[in-house]
Amino acid sequence: MAKKTFSRTIDEINRKIKQGTVVVVTANEMTDIVKKKGAEKAAREIDVVTTGTFSPMCSSGAFINFGHTKPGIKASQVWLNDVPAYAGIAAVDIYIGATEPSEDDPLNRVHPGQFKYGGGHVIQDLVAGKKVELKATGYGTDCYPNREVRKKVTIEDLPYAVLLNPRNSYQNYNCAINLTSKTIYTYMGVLKPNGGNANYATSGQLSPLFNDPYYLTIGLGTRIFLGGAKGHVIGPGTQHNPHAPRGKNGVPLSGAGTLMVMGNLKEMDPRWVVGVSILGYGCSLAMGLGVPIPILNADMARYTGVSDEEIYTRIIDYGNDYPQGEAKSLGQVSYGELKSGLIRFNGQEIPTVPISSYIRALEIATTLKEWIEKGEFLLTHPQEMLPTVPPPERA
Repeated sequence: MAKKTFSRTIDEINRKIKQGTVVVVTANEMTDIVKKKGAEKAAREIDVVTTGTFSPMCSSGAFINFGHTKPGIKASQVWLNDVPAYAGIAAVDIYIGATEPSEDDPLNRVHPGQFKYGGGHVIQDLVAGKKVELKATGYGTDCYPNREVRKKVTIEDLPYAVLLNPRNSYQNYNCAINLTSKTIYTYMGVLKPNGGNANYATSGQLSPLFNDPYYLTIGLGTRIFLGGAKGHVIGPGTQHNPHAPRGKNGVPLSGAGTLMVMGNLKEMDPRWVVGVSILGYGCSLAMGLGVPIPILNADMARYTGVSDEEIYTRIIDYGNDYPQGEAKSLGQVSYGELKSGLIRFNGQEIPTVPISSYIRALEIATTLKEWIEKGEFLLTHPQEMLPTVPPPERA
């Protein structure tokens, strides 16, 4: 008689969370468990694996309603601490993007520009409870005659403030080097000439989408850790590409899946929502994000058992190829090698530099683990799954 394949449901896991009997481990811990016990036994023992990432995520921003004024205004232009926000939504609804610089920023006219303050910094200041100067102008209408408003606001003064990030938690990303003879300034950080350093992103085996490479448990409505609060996945992020080449373990070898996420800005923590200035490139927002992966069967145990040594990315030249739109792979390297501090490329040793924080990612995964163990965080059934490709059938 064939051995019965193990499986469980999200409802069963939630019952264990409520009863206080759920078994939760971080993705780091799961890697060791699967290595020692195998996927089938690990699946029977572990209910949830928590993941985390903390990194600059440019495609981020916040929807804000700043409240009707007396007399009323139909805002056509809005600034928060002199950072322009998009006002073409409704009378007092705006969206501020993380990469929008201050209006008077010299940008790269003095190269490399410092980009000291932008949309990401405004969002962090709001989350931190600081006062932000709001300026709004309008052309005047019969129902909204006011033409200018200027006032100081805190996040508590705002009737509505929601973080809505169009693209977060990239599933894999490039390893960036620079093969030109001059230093260059990129969103992957400063790259020294002649392959002087190699910069990489993501938290490797802790990163959310590395632990569910085919998005079998993640979709519309998935509850997540977002900015220190509880948020949700609301769909695939911009540039979501499930068709990227994959290794035999299902993990993409280049940028693939992404998440569109949202959460209540008023509940977030400035430790996990951090304005970033990227020298010579621009402003951004470093986001803390973690996804719980329910272990529904041995396949999910195997996916969450992936190690840094089994996750590969491409080496891309950001000096010549990338700016020309010809981001061809110059070789592959594992996250195990990247995290060692040195990789070998073209016969030379190159120091590696992470632009995301592995320590912060582990803290997120650990915090999410504690929330679940305390019964403060239940898992959700996705209402619609992310676009994907089917995993290969196992023999």
